[in-house]
Amino acid sequence: MSGIFGAATSTAASSTTIGDLKNDVAISNPPEDTVSDLTFSPTADILATSSWDNKVRIYQIAQNGSSEGKHIYEHEAPVLSVDFSKDGNKLVSAGADKQAKVCDLQSLQTVQVAAHDNTVRAARFFELPNSSGPMLVTGSWDKTIKYWDLRSQTPVGTVTCQDRVYTMDVRNSLLVVGTADRYINVINLQDPLKFYKTLQSPLKWQTRVVSCFADASGFAIGSIEGRCAIQYVEDKDSASNFSFKCHRDPPSGNVTQVYSVNDISFHPQHGTFSTAGSDGTFHFWDKDAKHRLKGYPTVGGSITATTFNSSGTIFAYAVGYDWSKGFYQNQATYPNKVMLHPIQGDECKPRPTVKKR
Repeated sequence: MSGIFGAATSTAASSTTIGDLKNDVAISNPPEDTVSDLTFSPTADILATSSWDNKVRIYQIAQNGSSEGKHIYEHEAPVLSVDFSKDGNKLVSAGADKQAKVCDLQSLQTVQVAAHDNTVRAARFFELPNSSGPMLVTGSWDKTIKYWDLRSQTPVGTVTCQDRVYTMDVRNSLLVVGTADRYINVINLQDPLKFYKTLQSPLKWQTRVVSCFADASGFAIGSIEGRCAIQYVEDKDSASNFSFKCHRDPPSGNVTQVYSVNDISFHPQHGTFSTAGSDGTFHFWDKDAKHRLKGYPTVGGSITATTFNSSGTIFAYAVGYDWSKGFYQNQATYPNKVMLHPIQGDECKPRPTVKKR
């Protein structure tokens, strides 16, 4: 992808820990309100966005970074979550209208596939070894997660959580659910109706996001208080669990400005990950080396959602108001856009491991 959105970065430039935004490209015709979620198709450079303007948009991304709107459809309230099926043929969306819809990318037909008693905060596709097609899991503020076979209008299973579902992610057979009151539930999708493990977040403030490792051996947690935790599923790996501070301004006197970690995305090949926050910055990290690979200048507004494409050559991030500073900061001039950052050189590559003698 060297030079995909412009000239390739020189090796000297890429060796610094300060990243460069000069080749980032804005998508054309972005949503009209803050973006809540972003997802790339696993099979093509097709990007879907969900937004507080009640709409889902699907864009085709070209090699030069240009974008073309391919489809748009609506919910009856803000849309909070989008996810592609493994084959790239279906897109699920869910939101404050208490339902989830699936759009068939071939026919562009959209049907309601799930319903809850309150806002559906997250929806994810998953596949089981012997299933005949993709299954769906939805998490809601009604304190339940539900499993859906797309051929049936009733859930095939329901699990009651401790509190409202705020965030959820799936990788292979690993489902991680973050709720209010800092509960984290780990579910093995081979045995989906019970919690494999429940813990309280090691972070002391509200959970904003959970994101599964690329190899499904664990997950990252981001909180509203500028911290990220790395958590392995199995107890035998617990010595590798740790947390770290991020998305904070340098202290001024005895005051430190602290920002929410709004999204965490894992690189599909390298297993490194990004954090993005209300401070308007994103960073790439190597969890195994416990090291920040790159930090980037502020993009001029809160970053609300992020995702990598399937080849790990494009990092998409949404800029918009996230209400972290209340009503008075919600101004008409606040930026609202989706940006594409080309991954160049060693930006996301893990640090070389040094073998000890």
